Amino acid sequence: MTVTPMMAQYLDLKANYADALLFYRMGDFYEMFFDDAVAAAEALDIALTKRGKHEGADIPMCGVPVHAAEGYLLTLIRKGFRVAVCEQMESPAEAKKRGSKSVVKRDVVRLVTPGTLTEDSLLEARRHNYLAAFAEVRDAQALAWVDISTGAFHVMPLSDLRLGPELARLAPSELIVSESREPDLRETTQDFGIALTGLARSAFDSSGGEARLCTLFGVETLDAYGHFSRAEVSAMGAILQYLEITQKGKLPLLQPPQKEAEARTVQIDAATRRNLELTQALSGGRAGSLLSVIDRTVTAGGARLLERRLSSPSRVLDQVQNRLAGVAWCVEQTAQRDDMRDSLRKVPDLDRAMSRLSMERGGPRDLAAIRNGLTQAGLIHEALNVVSPPDLIADALGNMIGHNILIDHLDAALVAEPPLLARDGGFIAPNHDEELDEARQLRDEGRAVIARMQAEYVSNTGISSLKIKHNNVLGYFIETPATHAEKMLSAPLSETFIHRQTTANQVRFTTVELSEMETKILNAGSRALEIEKRIFEELCNAVLSTAAEIAQTAKALAELDLANALAKLAITENWVMPKVDSSRAFQITNGRHPVVEHALKSGAGEPFIANDCNLSADNTTANIWLLTGPNMAGKSTFLRQNAIIALLAQMGSFVPADAAHIGLISQLFSRVGASDDLARGRSTFMVEMVETAAILNQADDRALVILDEIGRGTATYDGLSIAWATLEHLHDMNKSRALFATHYHEMTALAGKLPGVENATVTVKEWEGDVIFLHEVRKGAADRSYGVQVAQLAGLPPQVIARARVVLDALEKGEREGGATQKTLIDDLPLFSATPVAPPPKQKTSEVETLLADILPDELTPRQALDALYKLKDAAKS
Repeated sequence: MTVTPMMAQYLDLKANYADALLFYRMGDFYEMFFDDAVAAAEALDIALTKRGKHEGADIPMCGVPVHAAEGYLLTLIRKGFRVAVCEQMESPAEAKKRGSKSVVKRDVVRLVTPGTLTEDSLLEARRHNYLAAFAEVRDAQALAWVDISTGAFHVMPLSDLRLGPELARLAPSELIVSESREPDLRETTQDFGIALTGLARSAFDSSGGEARLCTLFGVETLDAYGHFSRAEVSAMGAILQYLEITQKGKLPLLQPPQKEAEARTVQIDAATRRNLELTQALSGGRAGSLLSVIDRTVTAGGARLLERRLSSPSRVLDQVQNRLAGVAWCVEQTAQRDDMRDSLRKVPDLDRAMSRLSMERGGPRDLAAIRNGLTQAGLIHEALNVVSPPDLIADALGNMIGHNILIDHLDAALVAEPPLLARDGGFIAPNHDEELDEARQLRDEGRAVIARMQAEYVSNTGISSLKIKHNNVLGYFIETPATHAEKMLSAPLSETFIHRQTTANQVRFTTVELSEMETKILNAGSRALEIEKRIFEELCNAVLSTAAEIAQTAKALAELDLANALAKLAITENWVMPKVDSSRAFQITNGRHPVVEHALKSGAGEPFIANDCNLSADNTTANIWLLTGPNMAGKSTFLRQNAIIALLAQMGSFVPADAAHIGLISQLFSRVGASDDLARGRSTFMVEMVETAAILNQADDRALVILDEIGRGTATYDGLSIAWATLEHLHDMNKSRALFATHYHEMTALAGKLPGVENATVTVKEWEGDVIFLHEVRKGAADRSYGVQVAQLAGLPPQVIARARVVLDALEKGEREGGATQKTLIDDLPLFSATPVAPPPKQKTSEVETLLADILPDELTPRQALDALYKLKDAAKS
């Protein structure tokens, strides 16, 4: 069967994008055909229809409306699809000029992938959307990443070993690698939910990459931005080539690349990030994470900066202290702090508005966002420049000014509330352009002229129901009810009114005068729109010509928002400024876990029990707390809260404590909780051992390590041996500051043998066979784990609890006497006996309980109630 010209065009375009769904523009819809239609209909839950035949079979088809396409795009991207957007490059009228059967020219204008989104509706305003590339040149590797929606561009040297932790830190949406490395990295990217894209080796050519970078930034050499290795240039060049492919040559406005170094940030592996729930809760999503609890930012840029700081705490002392000084200054500004916060609320997302304008996807509202953001920046500078801020705030304020000419230009040109799209018109203010005002006047007066013409025609014909109307087919026309057709078609009216169309109920006419006025009105309207589009392009060029300065202002606003937000957090939650220095101190007074404390306040309003922690160590000996105590007593919370306090301090935040002195930590390791990895064939114990091995092999003497229940996933003596040896290695070899929680009470003996180990315990209180958790951490060791009591609280049947107590007593007695073997214990305790264990005897009912059972309160008179009370009192005495 012959393929239609339109379907031939579709198949030609689809052949170039075999791995993507093709959104084929047809009028007001994006249509999909063949396998694309089947896949999209299922993913989007829309109707699957058919259109014509191909090779004797029906062609499956589905479509989505253009005006709602962004929502469908987001769904497809989240489900792992890529989408090639194919637009009409000419109007149907232009196509017909080439012949009545000519097909409208179409071409793909953009390839939409997870890492190349720019629209607000497709992105989370408070999170970065990174596109990353990993490159190898001989023995060197590097990772580059970019957020095209904000222009942020970074690169760093990176070994294969560090790739996983860095991907966990950045959480990019998409990773570009050489096709030869795709199979090796597929498992890693799947773990983090990252889309993996393979490019040909030529995309990673460092010479070509350097040329692309120099062309993009308009320089002869990259030396002005720093010294980059061939691997780093290769990674950055691969990103640029991928953007050229996906954006069809319309590169985003990228900032000059910033080189990062591992030595400048605290190294945190993926397991630790997961265990501490820094930016994402274990259950998935932002809610319940540390980030969700501490976020008080009011701008999108400030929120993104907070997530970056929390994910990458600094280990550069001057930087940490400058950030803390900025927060402290905001805390002190009691009179201006709330006003500053209100002003910041009015700041739009400058970075993303600039990015859309640079890629020709912006609209009048993006120009208004630039105008409003720069205006607010000037007002904030004016309000705060009268005081003496610290360096961090002073630098930010200095970058908020210097835009007066651009602000005045935009303010004069734009209306207060412009429409979303430039094609809608109406966004240029009156009196800004004389030619535009003339076109608008003619267009608007033309409407009044049409109304006067209608009144004149009604008067001349005597037909009060005569109307002048407009549609896209006929243009302006005169319409009367069919009952007046004979009058209109007869002389003398037929000499003036020219018949155009007859419908079932109406008759339509025109006049020479009406046709001439229509031409004037239509020309004026289209001319006005063309003038507005020209002015829009001029305004965009004016904005983009100062892109670097606007980017600095956006960065300054984010910095000020973050400092103000952390100050707000410190005041409302009673946090304190930590002392951070280059020592090996680690002393927390009345520290608290911010997420748990928030949950308690939000729930029953219970107070959080604060605790001290002192891991301060000299230059030769590690200081380790060996923490014992029952489950549910708060050991894991205590471990986590101290790690979180250290991270908060080094990101430049106040901390949840009465006082804190923290010597810079270089690495943070956490082995808390139990999980398996069945997809890789790893049991819970294997995962535990893999994570422990990573800690022991990597932790240095400036690391902070928190370990919980090492060795509990295997047999008792195996586990005890592993835990014992692990603690010794941390003490003797790693020399790290550490918190080591365990149920192996035998290990408390190490406190007397290793000078850097000290025992601590989470206290409990027993009352009538039950255990009460006090959540207090004190020096000393626990004598037992209270496992049976915890099992009772969990709701195990009374028979099980009673039997467990019997078995526990026998086992402990055997251990004390030292002579009972396991077999003897089993013989003495019929653990496998077929005889059921008798339930515990019921307690005898007391006299008070008997009297209470006979009392019916609703039937007692006041006198009878008083008598009953005296009887109960006498029974209680006896």
